[in-house]
Amino acid sequence: MRLSPHGPADPLGPRAGHPAGSAWRTGAETGVPGRSPAASAHGDTPPGAAHPPSEVHLLVRVLPSGSVSRRARAVVRQALLAEGVRGDDIADAETVVAELAANCEWHARPPYEIRVFSRGGVPVWCELVDGTPDLGWIPALLDLPRAQLPPDPLAENGRGLLLVRELSQGHCRAYPTTAFRTGAPAKAVAFALPTRSGIRLAGPPPLHPGRHSVHLHREP
Repeated sequence: MRLSPHGPADPLGPRAGHPAGSAWRTGAETGVPGRSPAASAHGDTPPGAAHPPSEVHLLVRVLPSGSVSRRARAVVRQALLAEGVRGDDIADAETVVAELAANCEWHARPPYEIRVFSRGGVPVWCELVDGTPDLGWIPALLDLPRAQLPPDPLAENGRGLLLVRELSQGHCRAYPTTAFRTGAPAKAVAFALPTRSGIRLAGPPPLHPGRHSVHLHREP
């Protein structure tokens, strides 16, 4: 996987067209060697079996304008509830994803996507993607140490991103990517999801050939 200075330039790799509705992309469909179109919808792991620690699953939901924040919150809430994460941590994650989703609709153009990375069956990283590739001041604001905050850190609509940094304990980033459905340049603003262990990632887990699966779902 190619990495950009801020993160994955395209965590999904080169793509052509994509199906409308819900579809799993594994085996020959993703160009991953050694996998066939008959592979399980969950990669090589049978449904109900334990996920190997190195297996990475990526859920991609294309979100319609007008309800991006609400639907993004629901995706994160469902993923973390299923994992048994503490209620306070789920509430913080919902606040973070709602803020990023709202920024997408207010300041960027479609398509809008939410991507949830799971490693070993545990959701660990979340991206909000929009169709405006310019990162602007976002990476600098997310990365700026607390001691170096400007006199007016709330200027230029930065208040919400400061909240994102606070609630994600600084485990947040912004980097170039491409839209899953269109392949057009885009940007991702992302954060580490809370886990039962308390461990948070510093970036998205890499999608290794043969050890990942991608699930695309288009919201109605």
